[in-house]
Amino acid sequence: MSFRKACLAGTAVLFATVGAAHADPAKKLKIGVDLYGLKAEFMQLWAASVKQSPEVKNGNVEVTVFDGRYDSLVQQNQFDTMISQKYDAIIFAPIDADAGVTAVEAAHKAGIPVIGTNTKANTDLLTSYVGSDDTRSGYLEAKAVLDKIGCKGNVVIIEGPIGISAQIQRRQGNLKALKECPTVKVLEMKTANWSRAEAQTLMDDWLTRYPGHINGIIGQNDEMALGAIEAIKSANLKVSSFAIAGIDGITDALLAVKAGEMTSILQDANAQAQGSMDVAVRAVEGASFKPQSDIWQQYPQMKWDGGTDKNYNVPWTPVTPQNVDDLLARRQKGS
Repeated sequence: MSFRKACLAGTAVLFATVGAAHADPAKKLKIGVDLYGLKAEFMQLWAASVKQSPEVKNGNVEVTVFDGRYDSLVQQNQFDTMISQKYDAIIFAPIDADAGVTAVEAAHKAGIPVIGTNTKANTDLLTSYVGSDDTRSGYLEAKAVLDKIGCKGNVVIIEGPIGISAQIQRRQGNLKALKECPTVKVLEMKTANWSRAEAQTLMDDWLTRYPGHINGIIGQNDEMALGAIEAIKSANLKVSSFAIAGIDGITDALLAVKAGEMTSILQDANAQAQGSMDVAVRAVEGASFKPQSDIWQQYPQMKWDGGTDKNYNVPWTPVTPQNVDDLLARRQKGS
């Protein structure tokens, strides 16, 4: 029996997992989505996808997307708002893995399930997590750069915001790949905070500091890799002289792959968003809930289990000359 049916019958039901009561079956579920920031395209794609979730479109869920503005205090305040307004569930992508713990603990204490997505909070109080293995993507992008430079020469690494789980795990993947090429030297490793403009400024400095010595550029997201490309072009250098990689598969990166300028590892924002929504609704309505999104058929390895699995791993897709046109066509269709 779902929680809403139990309430309708006047039966007091206590879930084994943390969940919020949705007492009136005639009302929509209120689900909040707290994303670390909406400046860049990837999270914009993510936010658009969650609003297209079947549970939102069929009227079962009223979804509110919060812009965390890359600030853990802002996200904490947004959690306070959702808790005071008695949201039924929260989907959370924290800017800081440690700072996000306090927000999750507050929601847990209020009986509101929190579904982690895209980035992690360092807590076991999450009801579930729907995201992708960032260590894997960090390894794949670094290996692409190292393969192109023949496992020799010098590289620079442009990192994400320090303390966000994606930066921590992508660095681990980067370094794992670099261990396979022990003669390759990392000239510098600094953050550009997922920003194309900051990465361009950083790369401008590196091109001046290490003229003719940079062979590879590992950008922990596409925005930063694209910023590096802009710096190279502004310096009147050939992009083809550098091996460049990023992560996310945003539209400009797909076009850059098509132009032969970089490598990208696509992160499926749609699958993360719609998967998170299905898992959030299940956390409220109970194990009998059946997911409506087709992402579970798209990725059969993400087995819908009726409520026992806490983690769902959305696979990565390396962008290649062979699949980039199809990916661009899908992007234009909004999928």
